[in-house]
Amino acid sequence: MPVIPRSFEFYSIAFFGIILTRYFLIAGGVYVLFYFLINQTLHPQPQKPCGRSIRRDIRLSILSAGVFAVSAALIMLAYHIGLTRLYSQSQDYPLWYLGLSYIVVLLLQDTYFYFTHRLFHHPGAFKWLHQGHHRSRHPTPWTSFAFDPLEAIVQALFLIAIVFVLPLHFITVIAVLTTMTIWAVVNHLGIDRLPVAFPHHWLGRWFIGPAHHAIHHVKYKLHYGLYFTFWDQLLGTQDRDYEREFSTFKLNK
Repeated sequence: MPVIPRSFEFYSIAFFGIILTRYFLIAGGVYVLFYFLINQTLHPQPQKPCGRSIRRDIRLSILSAGVFAVSAALIMLAYHIGLTRLYSQSQDYPLWYLGLSYIVVLLLQDTYFYFTHRLFHHPGAFKWLHQGHHRSRHPTPWTSFAFDPLEAIVQALFLIAIVFVLPLHFITVIAVLTTMTIWAVVNHLGIDRLPVAFPHHWLGRWFIGPAHHAIHHVKYKLHYGLYFTFWDQLLGTQDRDYEREFSTFKLNK
C-alpha cells in the first residue's frame, strides 16, 4: 500500500513523538527491569545511577529525537517526489533481498559509526561532538540516545544517505531502526548489571554488548564499534583484556 504524502510539519511532529515514545518505552523498560526488579539478584553491590546524569541523558535524548525526526521528515518528502530508493511494494524485489539488505545496512552503519566515532574522540572534535555522551562515565539505558546535537546530525546523515544509495523496503528501514535502538539500550546497560561470572562465548568475540561498550566509557581510546567488534580487532582498538573472564576486567572506576 502506497504511503500517503503528508506535510513536513506533520512528519516532523509524528516522528518526534514516535522516536521519543520508543526511547522511553525501551530505555525506560530496560532500566526498570535491570535497575529495580532484578537489581540485587545479578550483583550484590551494583553501581548506583546518578539522578543528575540520567536527567542530563534524557535532555540530550530529546534533542537527538528532534534531529532524527527532522531527518525522517526530509526522507519522507524526498521519497514522495521520487528521489530515494525506498519502496513499499513487496513484489519490487525478491523476499530474500529483505534479509540481505538488512544485513548490508547494519554492516555499513557499523563501519560508518566506527570511523565517525573515532573522529569524535579527536581532541579538536570531542568537546563539540561527543562530550555530552561521555559525561555518563557509568552509562545506563538512558544514555543510549544521549547525543550532542552535532553528533546526532552526523549519525542521521548515514540514514539519510543510505536511502538514496540502496533499494530498501520500509520494513527493512523499520527493522534497522529497531535493531539500532535495542542494541544501543543493551550496550549501555552497564557492566555491573550482568552476572559477575557472565561468560564470553564465541559470539562475544564478534558482537558488541554491555561489557564491551562499558569499557569504552572509561577507556575512551578503545571500543568504537556499534554492532560488531570487527573494526576494533582489525585496527587495534580492542582492549587486550576483553577476551578474559568478565570478572577480571579492569575498568579503573
